[in-house]
Amino acid sequence: MHRSRRLRWFLVLFILYLGVCAVGGTYLADGTLHPTRRTLTDEESSAFMSTVHAMRAELQDVSITTPDQAILRAWLLRPTAGNGNAAIVLHGLADNRLGMTGYAELLLAHGYAVLLPDARAHGASGGELATYGLLEREDIHRWVDFLSMATQPGCIYGMGESMGAAELLQSLQVESRFCAVVAESPFSTFREIAYDRMGQPFHIGPWVGRVLLRPMVEFAFLRVHWKYGLDMQRVTPEDAVARSHIPVLLIHGQIDGNIPVRHSRAIHRVAPQTVLWEVEGADHCGAMSTAPQEFERRVLGWFERSATAHKEMR
Repeated sequence: MHRSRRLRWFLVLFILYLGVCAVGGTYLADGTLHPTRRTLTDEESSAFMSTVHAMRAELQDVSITTPDQAILRAWLLRPTAGNGNAAIVLHGLADNRLGMTGYAELLLAHGYAVLLPDARAHGASGGELATYGLLEREDIHRWVDFLSMATQPGCIYGMGESMGAAELLQSLQVESRFCAVVAESPFSTFREIAYDRMGQPFHIGPWVGRVLLRPMVEFAFLRVHWKYGLDMQRVTPEDAVARSHIPVLLIHGQIDGNIPVRHSRAIHRVAPQTVLWEVEGADHCGAMSTAPQEFERRVLGWFERSATAHKEMR
């Protein structure tokens, strides 16, 4: 009798657990695809425009329209004395192009034309959903089309951080014109970062998502597939890099509390042709502030060596 009662209580608790996971997975899915939008303020934009003009460069508002009719917006920066090369610089989640101005200024100072886009569903760009690379990989491909026609560069480079880094790496599946790319703090797969997100509120690692809250993760994946027609299992930067021949420099802070360094290590493990720089003492996307001189040396050196190799292959 007692055993039967315990079994009933177990079944009730298990059903309640699944219900909580289903509800949580629904909110998780919808919230993930609709991130907070950081708008571009006139004050911030004007300050950066003044910086660009002080560097004797030109800033131009540009846009492209995607096949799903999303209008994506960007700034195109052109130095007066250019080196003949160009770079596209991609921001992270819930940010906009202004979050990447430090990187843009570094490249601009060394003669690179720089394209600073707002990702879809971010900043001033259109788009209903952020898809973490499923649609953005094609967006990046079209931005490279634009940059190629607008500047006719000798080499086009890619640089991204966090979500932008993961999207950049996934674009290598459809875009082969990059001479080289730099990805700082990317995630290895969407599933792995989902596990991390489950454990981060408790500061106890990804095992919570893999085990205790695994049903919530699965409900979230199913919700995205059923409601939005998106297969987030295909969001796998590590697979894209493994199949690409484009030189990839991975940068990751060793104490990154947002996207742990194990993600870049996983990418490097499946794609040993990449170069991984683990930055001691750096948190999420903090390499430039933690080791500014080495960051500049490594990034610019990576681009310059790839430009030389590109010329030799012609």
